[in-house]
Amino acid sequence: MELAYIPSPSQGVVHLGPIPLRGYAFCIIIGVFVAVWLGNKRWIARGGQPGTVADIAVWAVPFGLVGGRLYHVITDYELYFSEGRDWVDAFKIWEGGLGIWGAIALGAVGAWIGCRRRGIPLPAWADALAPGIVLAQAIGRWGNWFNQELYGRATDLPWALKITSDTDGRVPGTYHPTFLYESLWCVGVALLVIWADRKFKLGHGRAFALYVAAYCAGRFWIEYMRVDDAHHILGMRLNNWTAIFVFLLAVAYLVVSSKKRPGREEIVEPQAPGSEATADAKDEADATGDAGTADATEDARDTEAEDPSATASGTAAGEKTAAKDDADADGAADADTDAEVKKA
Repeated sequence: MELAYIPSPSQGVVHLGPIPLRGYAFCIIIGVFVAVWLGNKRWIARGGQPGTVADIAVWAVPFGLVGGRLYHVITDYELYFSEGRDWVDAFKIWEGGLGIWGAIALGAVGAWIGCRRRGIPLPAWADALAPGIVLAQAIGRWGNWFNQELYGRATDLPWALKITSDTDGRVPGTYHPTFLYESLWCVGVALLVIWADRKFKLGHGRAFALYVAAYCAGRFWIEYMRVDDAHHILGMRLNNWTAIFVFLLAVAYLVVSSKKRPGREEIVEPQAPGSEATADAKDEADATGDAGTADATEDARDTEAEDPSATASGTAAGEKTAAKDDADADGAADADTDAEVKKA
């Protein structure tokens, strides 16, 4: 008997006249805005300029969407290219189907292009974005709830997800809400990265590597619960193997990076106020001022060397003026004395 469960939406799209408003797309868009907002705050706190994160996101987000879709289509090609399927559906990203592995990989390529154009280090930018990215994943997972997809094994737990759709091989019933598990896990990873970054001053890409490692650990057990069709290798789902491989890479990077490049970058954006470039400009201005003073002194010395008579004349004139002042002072003193004698 079902006492409690999480209901699924009756539909994942609402039509505003001729315009379809899809829940999956809204979750992706909201996630991107949250990632950019939080990333911008963290970037400014690291010494960067406002707006830099958004400028680079213009490159990273489109690359990430293409990469995520490519990974999904390649690993689930039978959904689009097998008999009775329409390959055009591979382009319908709004219907769901983004692989986080491909999104991060190709999104990093776009971010690298954006960082290179701005002259800033990609690892520092990735560290600032790490918590925002995983929060975007937490929000994006609710798109699976709108589409009634990617759920786990059947269960009668009070927080079970009730699936009502019977399309694409779905069997109505109550299942583990793996979308919710992953969403909560992602929120926890974001908090972990923020805490570790504040406590240990993570730099040179290590905050991003911590996010990747922690996410992969959670994705492994969540993926293990899913019952949707997937390719298996040695009895495990492909995404489980991917999670293990990426986890090991992230941990290796953390260890090697902490030894080779300890600490955190002091300068993340050369053009930002207080950065090394600004300090260099100030030093150059100071050097220019000092050089101007030195030049003025040198010019005075050159004038004296070239025209000694001018210098002598100036000196004589100064002495004559001083003598006149002394004489005036003596005259005034004598006048005061005569006045006092007459008065007496």
